[in-house]
Amino acid sequence: MSARQAQGVANVAQLAEFDEVIDVRSPSEYAEDRLPRAISCPVLDDEQRARVGTLYKQVSPFAAKKIGAVLVARNIADHVERLFLDKPRDWRALVYCWRGGQRSGAFSHILRQIGWDAQRLEGGYKSWRRHVLDQLAVLPLRFHYRVVSGATGSGKSRLLEALALEGAQVLHLEEMAAHKGSVLGGLPGEPQPSQKMFESRLFLALSAFTPERPVFVEAESRRIGSVQLPDQLLDMIRAASSLHIEATTAARVAFLLRDYDYFLADPRWLVEKLQHLHGLQSRETIARWEDLVAARDFPALVGELLELHYDPLYRRSQTRNYAGYESAVRLSTGDLSPAGITQLAQEILASSTAST
Repeated sequence: MSARQAQGVANVAQLAEFDEVIDVRSPSEYAEDRLPRAISCPVLDDEQRARVGTLYKQVSPFAAKKIGAVLVARNIADHVERLFLDKPRDWRALVYCWRGGQRSGAFSHILRQIGWDAQRLEGGYKSWRRHVLDQLAVLPLRFHYRVVSGATGSGKSRLLEALALEGAQVLHLEEMAAHKGSVLGGLPGEPQPSQKMFESRLFLALSAFTPERPVFVEAESRRIGSVQLPDQLLDMIRAASSLHIEATTAARVAFLLRDYDYFLADPRWLVEKLQHLHGLQSRETIARWEDLVAARDFPALVGELLELHYDPLYRRSQTRNYAGYESAVRLSTGDLSPAGITQLAQEILASSTAST
């Protein structure tokens, strides 16, 4: 055991050595971002933190510390009783708070007094955050990418999922962002992650790849809903070679009606999303689209959205931002069913293997 371990301090590089990672920050801090595998065991919840903070400012630090000590002790006791009494003697836990100070110190001290080898993360969550940002500046440069492009409704995300099932390395940005990357791309009932959590997900995904094999990724804009791609990753993707899916309009309309089937369950949500297109489309056009929603003529609506809105935007974006767009390998299909997409993934991997 090193001198640092004997003192109960560990660093980010040692994460894999621990059986449990315990986040003792408040629930709102945990929700914004956290370390991999971390469970939430707040020593002060959000309301309690506010109460202690108010006492600190309006009464005195001493008054705040007295109440804080009571709440912290009570909460730690509750967590230990609910979650850790069945842990064996050799169980190891890494405990962290915001800076690696009092909150994690109090929790890890109790665990160590019981007899477990509990370590406090040096620098706390802030050290993890620095590590993620440092790695996102260099990790994207280690890989070569195959960019899957294609007009809206070409099944690019589903193709990435099929490629992953076939064993390919896939960076599924829209899945990490919980967003389909367009005005209508928000997922009902599923909020997007914070920028910090999105970046943590990117780091973990990239860390699992090997440089010897290509990484398949969808052609994306800088922003996916409310989150933004790191500059280094975006630059590498935009400079990479492309595979362009050329699907028939009929296949794309049929695919979108399946992939966005939640529109049919709540047309009001779709009408609300169409309002975001004011300024990009005329009032008359949007009014016509609202009429199509009211009539539940979704095939006609999707066809017009593709022709008048999405396809022109996509052509301008790809030719302006992706160096490999004009020279992309073209893959024509009239079948975007699950079986058709699986076949397309198999063809892509077969041609990739043959070319190497």
